[in-house]
Amino acid sequence: MKILIIEDEKELLAAIKNYLETEGFLCETASTIFEAEDSLSAFNYDIIILDLTLPGGNGLDLIKLIKERNRDAGLLIVSAKNSLDDKVHGLDMGADDYISKPFHLAELNSRIKSQLRRRHFGGTNELVFNEIKINVDSGEVSVYDEKIDLTKKQYEILVYFMVNRNKLITHESIAEHVWGDNISNEENFDFIYGQIKNLRKKIEQKNGKNYIHSIYGMGYKFSEK
Repeated sequence: MKILIIEDEKELLAAIKNYLETEGFLCETASTIFEAEDSLSAFNYDIIILDLTLPGGNGLDLIKLIKERNRDAGLLIVSAKNSLDDKVHGLDMGADDYISKPFHLAELNSRIKSQLRRRHFGGTNELVFNEIKINVDSGEVSVYDEKIDLTKKQYEILVYFMVNRNKLITHESIAEHVWGDNISNEENFDFIYGQIKNLRKKIEQKNGKNYIHSIYGMGYKFSEK
């Protein structure tokens, strides 16, 4: 799962990024309105954490852009403890939740996971596709109720496929979503082919079916057919 953190306090920004990465999230950062606009215009995210007080403008001004370019992303706004008007305005504009400074990183993580469950996992902590099941809280993956061991990248690829089942997923989008924004500049995607080959193998070793279908010259589709 890919998160954009928009926060101008550099120590807090680093702390949030480091904490969420230890929780298994892929994090990108922006510390000004202009950096945020560039990231939002170029890339897609699952969750966006938005501080409303930013250099160069009001964070509320970014919500419209977020809704235009990342409409499927969960939006969590961060505000000062006494800025009730900004919280209400942000929620009215389409934010999903808010958290006031100062906050515990564990609470932020809990709110992010709640957003992911609501937006991508049908309100539960499990992703299920036929015999394949993922517990997104524990990170445990099973096939026919038998646990399989995946690397971090294989797990992230499988979650991305299952969230986007029946959709064409390009090599570029997989690279960007699992490895980060800069990786999309790579000239080839051999590193993806190897990960997916091993992911298929591990699923089939547990008698699971291969739902990862290659679409020549374009990418993949995770589907029954």
